[in-house]
Amino acid sequence: MRDIDLFGQALGLVAPWRVVDCDFDGQQRRLQLRIDSEKGARFACPQCGAEGCEVKDTQTKTWRHLDFFQHQAFLTARVPRVRCAEHGVHLVAVAWARPGSGFTLLFEALVMALAKQMPIAALAHLVGEHDTRIWRIVHHYVDEARARQDLSGLRRLGVDETSFRRGQDYVTVFADLERRAAVFATPGRDADTYKRFVSDLKAHGGDRAQIGEVCQDMSEAFLTGALEQLPDSEITIDRYHVKAQLSNAVDLVRRQERVEHGDLLKRSR
Repeated sequence: MRDIDLFGQALGLVAPWRVVDCDFDGQQRRLQLRIDSEKGARFACPQCGAEGCEVKDTQTKTWRHLDFFQHQAFLTARVPRVRCAEHGVHLVAVAWARPGSGFTLLFEALVMALAKQMPIAALAHLVGEHDTRIWRIVHHYVDEARARQDLSGLRRLGVDETSFRRGQDYVTVFADLERRAAVFATPGRDADTYKRFVSDLKAHGGDRAQIGEVCQDMSEAFLTGALEQLPDSEITIDRYHVKAQLSNAVDLVRRQERVEHGDLLKRSR
């Protein structure tokens, strides 16, 4: 079996696509595979799916693929532009990459899997790409998932803030307590975070009147936001914050008693 046939099978190419050439550069640690379609092939319109559209011309595209051992791999193909009787001339869709991306679907799948486990900067260094290109992949799939998000079943809400970077930069996260999944995040930790959440909830099919319980900390801003934006919900204070307040109160009393009773309460903490 020829190497180009082997690579074609490994890539899962089907007619009319095939690998026509491969170039391996050990010095540059790069494998380049060139893909082309059979002469006279016709393609479906990417707009309506009409089969048998005539090829008008082609555009050369390159995609970063999964590494070949420790070497970067790239696919290059002459992608046809077809003429559809109804929709005019459009670039056809290829099976190995989404439109507008410089990466194959398999490479993007790897990036999304790794993005769950490590910071984007570390991921970019690992795969040898600039972090802005990695962020474009992440944003695409996150935005796509958010567009499909259905919050019509949200009944119990958890709210908490977390800091990022250094200093006093905060993000407030809203979570579905029943599904144990974050559903919305927004900068800040003030009462307006609730206003932005309710707006997003409505945009994704949710109804604030259906939220029966909100679990949060004792933040005055959060309490204000919950009372204003979710007036029909019962507010439950996160037990961690209750325990923290109780612990502080007990410690305060212990310190006062220690001053009054001296050594009687020594080592009594």
